[in-house]
Order: sequence, then structure tokens, then C-alpha cells
Amino acid sequence: MSAIHVETTGVGPPLVLLHGWAMHGGLFASLVPRLARRFRVHQVDLPGHGHSAALDAPTLDAVVDAIDAKFRDSTQPLSVLGWSLGGTVALRWARLQPGRVARLILVGTTPRFVAGPDWPHAMAPEVLARFGDELAVACRLTLQRFLTLQIQGGDAGRRALGVLREQIFARGEPNPVALGASLAIFAAADLREDARRVDAPACLIAGACDRLTPPAASAWLAQAMPDARFVEIPGAAHAPFLSHPVAFDAALDGCLHAS
Repeated sequence: MSAIHVETTGVGPPLVLLHGWAMHGGLFASLVPRLARRFRVHQVDLPGHGHSAALDAPTLDAVVDAIDAKFRDSTQPLSVLGWSLGGTVALRWARLQPGRVARLILVGTTPRFVAGPDWPHAMAPEVLARFGDELAVACRLTLQRFLTLQIQGGDAGRRALGVLREQIFARGEPNPVALGASLAIFAAADLREDARRVDAPACLIAGACDRLTPPAASAWLAQAMPDARFVEIPGAAHAPFLSHPVAFDAALDGCLHAS
């Protein structure tokens, strides 16, 4: 395993793709051919995922720093597309390195994954804690259940679930310890104040039926961020780029070419 594994395709301004929990950069394979005609596309494996090594002390800021180190020599500012956990990483990256991240496309992204008295747009803390407990006992079964949750509520889930099941073990067995550390990042993250201070233009894309990161969370981000807009994809759940590719491509085009 390399420290941070990145696959690069295409020519043009840089576009970084950050995947969600338990997955890897290969999940974006269906997007790359079209994007690579206009961008130099970088598919990143997050630390402890895919071909990237786990971090010794995995925190959200450590993840951001490890990824940022791969792009510090870039002569152009970056557009960053982050999905789910990747969206959390992208949002924090833009806050910590505003000169590096010039545009954000946040898909199925929330500033806070767990619900609280002042944040209803999330899962209950005990649900996330149960995932951690089950992960330590039966990693594969827990991951398969998580994939099913990602498509629940949508109207084209079978297509998305097939891709997710095909990809999740495509780069080897995920490391349960690294996945548990990423769950801890989920549990601790609260980027609501960060969102208000990110000046990079942003586009929030959400599935209308997403039960993991409800669209209300993306809508909140779009209102809180200084320069952001919100696109909701009807009928889609947590992975709209897999379940509703035509609608997602149209939304993504609007995000990438917005002034």
C-alpha cells in the first residue's frame, strides 16, 4: 500500500474525487471518461481505504493533511468533488486550505452525521455506535448492510447496489480498524461553523430520498455557506451518481460550469 493512492486521468484543470466510507476511488469509474475530456481527474483512495495505507493517528485533520500533501505542488487551484465521508473531508480541506481548494461539489454531504438537540438532519448516535460494534464482530456482513442502507428509499436502488457490491471489495478486504477509525470521524465531526467560513463556491447535490445524509442537511449547507447552491435529484437515495446517472451528470455539469 502507498501512503495515499491516487489514479490520474485526463488533461485540463485539476478535479479531485473523494469517495465515501468503506469504498475507494474506483467507485467513480463511470464518471471519469467524460470528466477526463475536460479535467485532469484525480481519484483518491482515502487513508485506510483501497490502496492507501491507514494513518497512525486518524483524525479528520490528519486525513485532510495527508491528502493535501499529494497536491501541494499543484500549479492550479483544485476543484474537489466529495461524496458522503469524502464530502466531509472536502469541506474541512476547503476550510483549512482555502488557497488550494477553489470549488466544491458536495454529494450526499452533511456537516454533522449524528443527530442532536439542535441538529435533526442525521442518524441517531446509537445507530452509528451499533455499526462500530457490529464492524468489530462481522465486518463483511456489516458492510453489506451499510450498502443496503445507501439505496433505501430510492426508486432505482438495484442499479446502485450492484455497483456498490461489485466495488467494495475490488481493492481487497477493507481494514476493520481503519473503518472503525473513520466511523469515529463520523461521530465527532461537526463542521457547521466551518461551512459558514468556506468562501469557495460550492454546489450541494442530494438525493431526495437519502436516509443516511438527508437532503435537508445539504440544503442547510447551501444556505449556510457564503457562495453555494443546492440541487436535489428526485427519486435518488445516497448514491445519485450511480442510481440516477443522467440527472446527476446534468447537475454536475451545472456545478462545474457555474460562474
